[in-house]
Amino acid sequence: MSESRLTSSQLRRAALITAAVVPAIRMLGATYRWRTDGLQHYDAIVRSGRQPILGFWHGRILPAAYFFRHRGIIVMISLNFDGEWIGRTIQRFGYGVARGSTSRGGSRALVQMRRDLARGRPAGFALDGPRGPARVAQPGAVFLAGATGHPILPFHFEADRFWSAGRWDRTQVPKPFARVGLAVGEPMFVPDTGEDTIERSRVALEARLAALETRARQLAEG
Repeated sequence: MSESRLTSSQLRRAALITAAVVPAIRMLGATYRWRTDGLQHYDAIVRSGRQPILGFWHGRILPAAYFFRHRGIIVMISLNFDGEWIGRTIQRFGYGVARGSTSRGGSRALVQMRRDLARGRPAGFALDGPRGPARVAQPGAVFLAGATGHPILPFHFEADRFWSAGRWDRTQVPKPFARVGLAVGEPMFVPDTGEDTIERSRVALEARLAALETRARQLAEG
């Protein structure tokens, strides 16, 4: 991942973090009790001959990485230090990475993701990453959907018991044996890449995710 332009010291630190985080995620994930709603939309998209462009909030990376593992999903990951160790970590769970963000390398990453979608691989976006503001969707996923015809599939996770890192992204780490609710919305098609269309779709996507957060919390709380 030399394109990240990090120092050798930062790369070593990223490798150490990955070595610690991967087994922790595996151990935690194996204890979770999942309750899902709407997951059939994922399979329906694939059966239709398209691929889902998964969209979720940055603060739910951990349950998302574990639940959707080993599906060949290509995720846009930023070129900064956090992106380095997150990218290394999710690759251990069967994801591919496209390095870039709204601030640097985003266009190149979108080109890669467009090629991967054409090859039959799903795409994934932490919509408000890499630095926020929280719960404000950046336009990358919407643009990709409009340019390719593949639909956005929004989803949200909530846990009944969790640790919170207190970060800008409202990171949630479900505790061992937590009940984790996953709410998946209906596919969202974007008809074109016009500026007005992108903005309307971006705002609509935020509204869908807000509703999915409520539904995921209901699932988690039983």
